[in-house]
Amino acid sequence: MALATRLTVGFGGWRPSSALVRAVVATAAVFLLPGVARAQVVEQPIPGDPVRIDTGLVSGKLLDSGVKAYLGLRFAQAPTGDLRWKAPQPLEPWTGVYHADRKMPECIQVLRPHNINHYFGEEATSEDCLFLNIWAPGSARAGDKLPVIVFIYGGGFTIGSSGMALYGGENVARSGALFVNLNYRVGLLGFMAHPELTAESPVRSSGNYGILDQVAALHWIRRNIAAFGGDPDKVVISGQSAGSMSVSLLQSTPLARGLFRGVVGMSGSLFSRPAGAGLRTLAEAEKTGIEVAELLKADGIAALRQVPADQLLSLQQDCQMGCRGTVRVGNANIDGYLLPASPDQLFAEGRQNDVPVITGFTRDEAAGFTRDGLTRVDTKDQFDAEVSRLYGDKASEFHKLYPAATDAEARAMASAAVREAGWPAQGSWGWAHAQHRAGKAPVFVYQFSHVQPFNPAVQPADHPERIGAYHTSDVPYWLQTLDALNMFRPTRLWTDADRELARSMTSMLISFAETGNPSTAAARWPVWTPDKPRLLDIGDTLQVRPMDAARFAFQAANPPLAEPPATGRRTPRD
Repeated sequence: MALATRLTVGFGGWRPSSALVRAVVATAAVFLLPGVARAQVVEQPIPGDPVRIDTGLVSGKLLDSGVKAYLGLRFAQAPTGDLRWKAPQPLEPWTGVYHADRKMPECIQVLRPHNINHYFGEEATSEDCLFLNIWAPGSARAGDKLPVIVFIYGGGFTIGSSGMALYGGENVARSGALFVNLNYRVGLLGFMAHPELTAESPVRSSGNYGILDQVAALHWIRRNIAAFGGDPDKVVISGQSAGSMSVSLLQSTPLARGLFRGVVGMSGSLFSRPAGAGLRTLAEAEKTGIEVAELLKADGIAALRQVPADQLLSLQQDCQMGCRGTVRVGNANIDGYLLPASPDQLFAEGRQNDVPVITGFTRDEAAGFTRDGLTRVDTKDQFDAEVSRLYGDKASEFHKLYPAATDAEARAMASAAVREAGWPAQGSWGWAHAQHRAGKAPVFVYQFSHVQPFNPAVQPADHPERIGAYHTSDVPYWLQTLDALNMFRPTRLWTDADRELARSMTSMLISFAETGNPSTAAARWPVWTPDKPRLLDIGDTLQVRPMDAARFAFQAANPPLAEPPATGRRTPRD
């Protein structure tokens, strides 16, 4: 099946079918308006386009900054119809030129409220969503062998999009690397397993479609990135939150072997406590599909493939925007194919992709995911009471590690304990240990402690003190997308120091992709080892700091008896 040439027309994000294109062309003399004719031409074509990739010719557009953008490139067939709940299928070649001039729809998902921190405008949403975007320096040419940064979005495996302004790659490309981000299926459409799906699969697996999408995109990058000036041997994959968990899974799976030279995990991993960070067995995951079929009174997978996607979304429990729905989605499962065993076991056996690792967390993010009383401690008496409640007979050991004689010390020790017990920091600790035990490639750990300059006229005046370096707050610095947070209202008062920090952090990513080491002239980043665990603290200045091994080990062995997460809680991460 040939893929019809994608025309650039003035209808937002919608693309007409080939039949409709022929009809429009046939009647153009009657219906074509002057403005439409101008809209059919890419405003700023790239000199030297089209680019030839393995399935045909593609053209992009030149941005005002001089960066070349190829947006909305399809990397697999549309996972619709009979391909719903199947592994991504390869594309067939097309004739003509595919115009990669606009981002394509996000994978269908619940939509965000409009007044939250990370709202960047409504996006088109569709099951037909397996697209990626490339930003390249204006001077990039085939054969240049430039480093490549790939970014995988987070969102609890139920929301997220490569089209979000926060995840744009223009400024990374201006700094000298290619930047690629990609869509992957989320929610029930990305992670629902079912016995019938397992039976029809040639590898007897189901439920891991969202991660298989990521693997398919990495294979596409491996085959094609050189045509845009990138080096397939200098690809680094990065991600944040659920995207970081995905990165740790991609390092674990044999299906991604040889597709990247390093990994960057920002606030999340499958090495968090509890072991596996919520991974289920295939049999456990299949219960989700059975439950969905029963709720919809659907007689098997054939019937479920006919159910409109919005009805599926109404069932799934999504605590990103407030816990509604009845079906828990979860993430990947240990299916014997994507994951032959748990990541812990794969690493322990030395079966992981042995590549350099950057793993890190933000200083204050854990407080946004717990309701335990340590997040509300103001006095030493409160601190002592909460420690006794949360750690029981381990309280005395806790106090030796987190001593506090005054109210101020109690607040500081409470904050440190929440951070070091939280799943992002514990995930980095576990990931670093797993790689160091099983691999030869180095590990680098960071803590992001810089607090964004909130605008008190828009955000509550106590946000910096109350929220601090929150979950996701490092992303706009790594990618130099600070201005994305001011798209609709001036929520931040960015300074020259913020922009300089962002440039420095992007340089670390590019150095990592280029050499396997993130150190730059501005930041000498030490290799992490268990006998000398150190991290790079990315705050108002860049400083190397020790990690307290005894405290991290205690928290790994003695999780606090915390209350369940609040439902519907809204934070700047949202």
